[in-house]
This record gives sequence, C-alpha cells and structure tokens, in this order.
Amino acid sequence: MPLLIETPSLFLFVPADRPDRYAGALESGADAVVIDLEDAVAAETKSIARSMLVDRLLSVPVATVPVLVRVNGAGTSFHADDLAAVSCLLQAGRMAGVMLPKAESAGHIRAIRAGLALPAAIVALVETAAGLALADEIAGTADRIAFGSVDFAADIGCDHSREALLHARSRLVIAARAAGMPAPIDGVTRAIRDEEAIESDARHGAGLGLKGKLLIHPAQIAPARRGFAPTEAEVAWSDRVLAAMGNGAAVSLDGQMVDAPVIARARQIRNNHDRTSNGHP
Repeated sequence: MPLLIETPSLFLFVPADRPDRYAGALESGADAVVIDLEDAVAAETKSIARSMLVDRLLSVPVATVPVLVRVNGAGTSFHADDLAAVSCLLQAGRMAGVMLPKAESAGHIRAIRAGLALPAAIVALVETAAGLALADEIAGTADRIAFGSVDFAADIGCDHSREALLHARSRLVIAARAAGMPAPIDGVTRAIRDEEAIESDARHGAGLGLKGKLLIHPAQIAPARRGFAPTEAEVAWSDRVLAAMGNGAAVSLDGQMVDAPVIARARQIRNNHDRTSNGHP
C-alpha cells in the first residue's frame, strides 16, 4: 500500500470545506493528500464540510494518489459521522485511509478498524504527552505514525523548536522501528513559502530517522523533497564506502573503520539517491 512505504513521503493537507482545492492538491506532486475535517474546519461547518467531501469525491474519477481523511478525534461528537463518511468513500473506492488526530491508545485505532466498512490504512497522529507515553502500543497497532509537533508543543508547554522536540521525535522513530513499521512522518513547518526553512526542517527530520513530512501548502513540496534527498557529499561518501568494502569484511577508509553497519548506511543513502533522482518519493 503506498501509504506504508518507508521512503520519504509527503502528505499534503487540504481543508474539507474547500472542495475547489482538492484537484490542485491531488495534482501537486504530493505522495498523499489528507482532506482535513478536524483543525481546518470550524465546528459549526463540520457537517457541511463532510457532505462536501463525500459529494465531491463521489463525483470525480478515482484519484491517482492516496487520499486520506483526517477525522475528528475519538470522543468528539463528530467522530462517528466522520467514520460513516469514510466508510461510504471506502466502499466507492475513493479513499485509502484515515488519519486519527490526538491518538492516545491502541484502543482508539482498533475502534476505527472495527467501525469502518472495509480495511483501510490508519495513520496515527501523536500530538500529546499521553500519546507519546503510549507510542509503543500505538506504533504496534496503526499502519504508520505521524508527529503533530505544533499541538504537542502546546500540550506540554514547550517551544516549537528542534531542541525542545528532539526527544519526542526520537521516541517516535524508536517506537516505529521496534514495531517493525515504516518510519514516522514528521510534523509541519509553519512557514509556508520559506523554502530554506522547509528544506532545513525536512533535512533535520531525516537526520533523526523520520521519513516523511506533513505539509500545509503545495509550495512546501519541492523544498521538503530536497530536504529528504541525500546531499552531494553524502552520496560521494556512500560511493567511496561501497567501492572500498571489497568482500564485505571490515576495512579502513580515511583512517576510520568501515564495517557492516557503515556499509548498510551507505547503501541506504545510495538507494535513497537513486529513488529521488529518478523522480520517485
């Protein structure tokens, strides 16, 4: 399933109450589109937005990229109706999955699976301290986890900075790896058109082991893609390591030992470079 690939993947949000933007989002070059019924839609218009979502997706051809719906959280008065709409779209072949905000237990994820008409990918958005505390069980139940960095910072009262959020990001990477699931999707960059900041944020996340990013505008796609691509220096290093490895035994390169873990990392960089240079995410 495309949502589960571990290569860097970019998920673009579009408000559910702006169906005029759906087509642009689907053609933007993002790897998946998340139609948002939660934060992007005011409480008094959620019912109308839900109807817009169903009507528009049922009236157009099946999308060529995966489409998810970010439903309202478990325990909200909108959750059940959101899942009913998703079930309708799943049955019509218009939907690939659900993004669950403020995921805080495996039970929330199991309840969604039980309530949907057909199987669907579930991306669990971890954005509270309670969710992070149960990251292992969430990672073991969802199909992929994502980091809601802005909400998480608000929840624990910290700065939305790399230093303050380092532990949370690393904790999610470890939870995903231990569960044998694809690496997490990083949170948003709030600067919409600051390409340097977007690329830098993506590169920071990639350096921590995240392999994907949530985006809030199509202008963020190209710089985020660059941020996840290996640098020329990394590619050159990987090529030198692979050329020096010989029969696979440990060797010395530039005075440093090159053994199996180093070779594995060099192969990861080379494979990532080959995918991105060929136009794949």
